[in-house]
Amino acid sequence: MSMAPRWRPRECPENLQKNWLREFYQVVHAHRPHFLALHCQEFGGKNYEASMSHVDKFVKELLSSDAMKEYNRARVYLDENYKSQEHFTALGSFYFLHESLKNIYQFDFKAKKYKKVTGKEIYSDTLESTPMLEKEKFPQDYFPECKWSRKGFLRTRWCLADCAFDLVNIHLFHDASNLVAWETSPSVYSGTRHKALGYVLDRIIDQRFEKASYFVFGDFNFRLDSKSVVEVGPVGASPAFGCVV
Repeated sequence: MSMAPRWRPRECPENLQKNWLREFYQVVHAHRPHFLALHCQEFGGKNYEASMSHVDKFVKELLSSDAMKEYNRARVYLDENYKSQEHFTALGSFYFLHESLKNIYQFDFKAKKYKKVTGKEIYSDTLESTPMLEKEKFPQDYFPECKWSRKGFLRTRWCLADCAFDLVNIHLFHDASNLVAWETSPSVYSGTRHKALGYVLDRIIDQRFEKASYFVFGDFNFRLDSKSVVEVGPVGASPAFGCVV
């Protein structure tokens, strides 16, 4: 399994996409994973509607690249329904299966059974109706000051060599204000992230489905304890360190 750093297609797309993909392909070539999972957050950037064409090019390049030709099965899940404020998370999950792997199955959460994975498929727009995944945006009262933003998780379940496991793409809350983050230790934002992570873990291990091993990776938005850094950092520090703080 492999994960590459996050890249936002909206940022100078032509050069950044080329450079990002080159680095990604180098990682694939170096490690040669048989099952490759790539989790993206803020996919398409903040101005998603204007970035749609870049997103499409990015996906097509990944699926058709010579560097990925040994991966003859793929599943791509893109949350593109930016008009749905209640559901939009801007999460993108990519899964590539090497041709040497046999009998790989993916779980259907609606039918509650596994289905054999064949070919390459892309799912987008309204992922809520796709039974091969679970996607949720965090409840509104979890959001700082109850302001909506694109934070949530996307879960898939797989079976490989009789071993079942969940892969969870997650995006937790950032620090909306450094000034507010400095007020308490730990900060109010840290508490919000902790609460949201607990929500995801509770959903993964609840009684709706059989339990399985799980891997959670994405953007946790972890931060230093700002209050402690500000109060303790300057003591005995060089002027340069003080300026950075």
